[in-house]
Amino acid sequence: MSELPAGARAVVVTASNRAAAGVYEDRSGQTLANGLRELGFTVDGPHVREDDVGMLVEVLREAVASGADVVLTTGGTGLSPTDVTPEATRGVLEREAPGIAEAVRRYGAENGVPTSVLSRGLAGTAGRTLIVNLPGSTGGVRDALTVLGPLLPHVVSQLRGGDHR
Repeated sequence: MSELPAGARAVVVTASNRAAAGVYEDRSGQTLANGLRELGFTVDGPHVREDDVGMLVEVLREAVASGADVVLTTGGTGLSPTDVTPEATRGVLEREAPGIAEAVRRYGAENGVPTSVLSRGLAGTAGRTLIVNLPGSTGGVRDALTVLGPLLPHVVSQLRGGDHR
C-alpha cells in the first residue's frame, strides 16, 4: 500500500437539516474527520450544512477552491425528499468516478447492511480534488473509510500529477 503524499488535506461536509439546526450533534461528520486524521490527512471541518442544493454547492466549491485533495460528505444521499447531496455534488463534479461510490455501497451490502444500496452517493473529481458522498450514519462512514483508506494515497498522488506505479 502506498503512503499518503505529504501535506494531504481533506474537507468534511455534513449535510443534515437537524444537525444544522442544533437538534442533535453531528456524529457522522466527527467520525469521518477523525478517520481521515488517522489516515494522515490534515482535516478542515466538519462543516455542517442544511440539505439545500445551493448551500451544499457553495461549500463544495469553496472546498475545491481551497486546494483540498479530498472532500468527503456525509448525509443527504438517501431517498428522502430532503436528501439532495448527490444533486449538489453533480453540479460541482467535472468527471465522475462511479466505481468508488459503487465499492462503498457494495462493501456495506456484503457486510450486513442491505440498505446501503439505497445510497445515491456520487464520487468524482473537480479540478485536482476528489469528492465522495458518504452515508449519514457513523457505521456507513466507518465502512466507507475501510473502502477509501487503501485508495486515497494513490488517488491524491494521481490528482497531484503523479505517475502510475
